[in-house]
Amino acid sequence: IRDSSVTGVQTCALPILALRYSDVDEQFRAELRAWLAAELPALPPQPARDDWQARRAWDTDWQRRLFDAGYAGINWPEEYGGRGATPSQHLVFLEETTRARAPYVGVNFVGLLHAGPTIIAEGTDEQKRDHLPRILRGDEVWCQGFSEPQAGSDLASLRTRAVRDGDHYVVTGQKIWCSFGQIGDFGELLVRTDPDAPKHQGITWLALPMDLPGIEVRPLRTVLGSSEFAELFLDEVRVPVSCRIGEENDGWRVTNVTLSFERGTAFVSEMVDARRLVDDLAPYVTDPAYRRELGHLAAELDGVWALTRRNVTQAARTGVMGPGAMMIKYAYSELRQRLGELSMRILERDALAVDVVGEFVEERLRTLALTIAAGTSQIQKNIIGERVLGLPKEPVR
Repeated sequence: IRDSSVTGVQTCALPILALRYSDVDEQFRAELRAWLAAELPALPPQPARDDWQARRAWDTDWQRRLFDAGYAGINWPEEYGGRGATPSQHLVFLEETTRARAPYVGVNFVGLLHAGPTIIAEGTDEQKRDHLPRILRGDEVWCQGFSEPQAGSDLASLRTRAVRDGDHYVVTGQKIWCSFGQIGDFGELLVRTDPDAPKHQGITWLALPMDLPGIEVRPLRTVLGSSEFAELFLDEVRVPVSCRIGEENDGWRVTNVTLSFERGTAFVSEMVDARRLVDDLAPYVTDPAYRRELGHLAAELDGVWALTRRNVTQAARTGVMGPGAMMIKYAYSELRQRLGELSMRILERDALAVDVVGEFVEERLRTLALTIAAGTSQIQKNIIGERVLGLPKEPVR
């Protein structure tokens, strides 16, 4: 049981399910804290939001510092430059770096959290040697080319076409919400290689070199004024077959490997940050009803955090995340959206003073997308119902 002095609400962290850190984990925590305390003051100021070349340099500089100190790829195999740490040490790393407000993965989010783990699981030895060390050092930045204007939640409806021509695929189509497309060296690209197969069976996963002729990237501006997303246009782009991850037409299975990383531990840092935001918001609360609502949100976040720790415990024991990982994304995104909405009600007119409470305003705007990105809440509930609870699948219309 955790008694929060800020919210004044006792919350149960489900100790029977919680991971218990070992002495080795706590020693790792102490060493990491000491390194962060020494390293963070030496960082240069963070660049402007839309100065993408400067942001790339700043983020990859931090990645190189992690690599040189032995903290890059905490849970990646040592043979590819990772630390080979246990799942519990990976969790400690995410806890401590978030609490210290250290830089997050930044522009290499896709490479470190999606593409790299997918290549570890599905790539050839040559692909692992080519990409993994460069991702960990910060030398190679990835973007994502999954969604299309007519294939968002129903991703398998994608239409981007790839036709085999000798040792190349000739790719034509359009992608949208391409994260970091304007600075990516490679992109995760889903293409349709068999238009006559059932839609889930004719897809192939490609590692797209972003400097190939026929590629056009057009940045998109979000409600926050940022441009981390882009449209991606491909006009008869010749992609080497050697860039294929997995077998031809087996891309949907590989995609689900990628999405399992996106919807699993990828949200740990954000959960730690959400719990910090609850504490930061509490001093603004004067209405007892709002204080009670904030306390309930804190308790629910504790519950999701306990489930995360249970998932990590299970992964350490069995090697797989288990069904709880499928629930994390849905539960967390709904909670964070409610936290953003509550912060606006608590702040009232002060919410207009961006220079005073700007973090909460930006948080509210950012959370609008959380129940859509990485799989809508509706899609997540289908996944939980069918794959975890064993309920009948929706009829095909």
